[in-house]
Amino acid sequence: MPVTRRAFVAGSTAAIVLPRIARAATVTGATGRAPVPVKVARVFPAGPPAAILLYTLAPDLLLGWPRANRPEECAYMLADICTRPEVGRITGRGNTANLESVIALKPDLILDVGSTSATFVSLAERVQQQTGIPYALLDGRFDGIAATYRKLGELVGRQNDAEKLARYADNTLKTITGRIASTGAAARPRVYYARGPRGLVTGLGGSINVETI
Repeated sequence: MPVTRRAFVAGSTAAIVLPRIARAATVTGATGRAPVPVKVARVFPAGPPAAILLYTLAPDLLLGWPRANRPEECAYMLADICTRPEVGRITGRGNTANLESVIALKPDLILDVGSTSATFVSLAERVQQQTGIPYALLDGRFDGIAATYRKLGELVGRQNDAEKLARYADNTLKTITGRIASTGAAARPRVYYARGPRGLVTGLGGSINVETI
């Protein structure tokens, strides 16, 4: 069934959702109101951040992982969820999931969490168009986590659980920023963030990858 080409970019949590079927609920975004899927029972994570965010909110909906988890990682996770299969990834370097394999898994939603730049908006639109599967792109910045949880809660019908996590995220960030507020920038330790398998790629200031520092 063809999808409707509707999109929205919502406040601090940018999202693209182009569902084939809608329920009564809608989500308000900068370009208007967009319907959310009738039922979401199977979610394909486009990359690791999406997988982890969904795991913390609704692990039962997670189809699999961008890469298989190691035994030492599963020691800290729900065993039956952690051992779900490797499904590859759509975003980031080394993307390993071809769209045919994504379609074969029959997800109700593709979830991406991270940068909402034009590059990733374009990717979301292209994947949505080629697969016919609703694709949601949510803001992955730290100061957008609370809003992202709320948005994801609306998309998968877990608003109450999402609100608890959103409040926790808000309170945690307020605690951290409050503790460092009295320390001037000059007095804080300087950090070099090396990326890549050999540590030869510089993480640039202001990028979504280094904001935790």
